[in-house]
Amino acid sequence: MSRRRKGRDVNGILVIDKPVGVTSNGILQQIKRLYGAAKAGHTGALDPLATGVLPLCFGEATKFSQMMLDSDKAYITTARLGVRTETGDSEGAVVEEKPVPVLTEAQLEAVLENFRGDIQQVPSMYSALKHQGKPLYEYARQGIEVDRPARPVTIYELKLLAVRDNELDMAVTCTKGTYIRSLVEDIGEALGCGAHVVALRRTMASGYDLSQAHDVTVLEAMRESGESLDGLLLPPESALTMFPEHRLGGSPLVSILNGQPVRISGQPFEGFVRIYGDHSFVGLVEAVPEGEDTNLVPRRLVKNSGG
Repeated sequence: MSRRRKGRDVNGILVIDKPVGVTSNGILQQIKRLYGAAKAGHTGALDPLATGVLPLCFGEATKFSQMMLDSDKAYITTARLGVRTETGDSEGAVVEEKPVPVLTEAQLEAVLENFRGDIQQVPSMYSALKHQGKPLYEYARQGIEVDRPARPVTIYELKLLAVRDNELDMAVTCTKGTYIRSLVEDIGEALGCGAHVVALRRTMASGYDLSQAHDVTVLEAMRESGESLDGLLLPPESALTMFPEHRLGGSPLVSILNGQPVRISGQPFEGFVRIYGDHSFVGLVEAVPEGEDTNLVPRRLVKNSGG
């Protein structure tokens, strides 16, 4: 006999404003319990030090979590100059202190300009990036240094927001895989005094921003008072607005729902496309041009869409 899955069938995306001092997985398990959900996952962990936008996927929405992981992110961070730490943030032991030079805004801007656009970044040893199946931070905690090749990332925006004695506030918009701790450490090195992160707030992820994020304590209070939390869920397709949409009906829609490719004409699609039936979101297909036509190949379909 197959084992029955515990929990109820919950589908959608909930954006959480993660508080400081807890892990992303800890928040995920807490919210999963509040919903009594059978299946849930997050879309990219934030360090305990970090706060801000953390989209959680439930049920059918988990089918799109990898695409959400691959999305651009935005942050506001505070860097403390003159101190390097073991982890690149304030949770690590201090490994070096240097005097902070007097820096004009023009000097700071000249340094920051070197980190805008396409850059190469060496991931922190305290990142969750895996080496031989183990996160790098596990090696770091054992005192083992692993060779980490630099990886290409893109910094779309690096804006100086404020300067206070030995601290800088900066806004960063970047591609997936960018480590803000590494960015701050590299900026500190370029300034000649070292630096580490003392505050980090994610302001955007997977297209969601802080205006859509819910406070965990408010959710707990709602649940305690007997209010339903289901109305706070966003539909799975809300994470896929970067892809074009196309509506199908009749036999082409039936073919897609049965996992069969469909050929269409007059639509110059290529790559992923959101498919809708007459009434609802059906899923993602991959559009493959073939001569003057386009083949729509089912890739991620949601259950019970019915078109």
